[in-house]
Amino acid sequence: MTSSSLPQRRFPFASSLATFAFCTTFAQAALADDAADVLNLVRQHVAAQTRFDVPALTALTADNYVEVSPMGEVDTREKMLAFYAPEKKTATPVITVEEPLVRVTGGTAVLIGKLAISVNAGGQQRQMAMRASYVAIKEGANWKLMSAQYTGIAPKRPAQ
Repeated sequence: MTSSSLPQRRFPFASSLATFAFCTTFAQAALADDAADVLNLVRQHVAAQTRFDVPALTALTADNYVEVSPMGEVDTREKMLAFYAPEKKTATPVITVEEPLVRVTGGTAVLIGKLAISVNAGGQQRQMAMRASYVAIKEGANWKLMSAQYTGIAPKRPAQ
């Protein structure tokens, strides 16, 4: 091996290394964008629920959407949409998505978060919380919810 051939062999390696680093950085940025998009999707879904906005809920959910209610009932998309029919609208609580943890793998994402709920009951504000898990799928360029599960979080009891 001559000394003049050594730099020629290193260049393809260095070029491959730079390409790998660029692609890895690009992939991480795409995952971060997808995670932000899924969090935004869940926030839009929660807002549509509080507004009893059936067209928005329809647009945000996949045709095969299913959810597990806080009561443990399995509801199809049709049943969920019927629950939020505008004529059934009641006073709705203020709900915020907290502690979101988003994991994205390919065209599927899972978000686990806490829904902080503030309800006005009898003139007094009452605070509650639920743990919620969402599964989203990417349809084309857009994310849609495929499922949700809601689990009540028991209030902390004072130490005895």
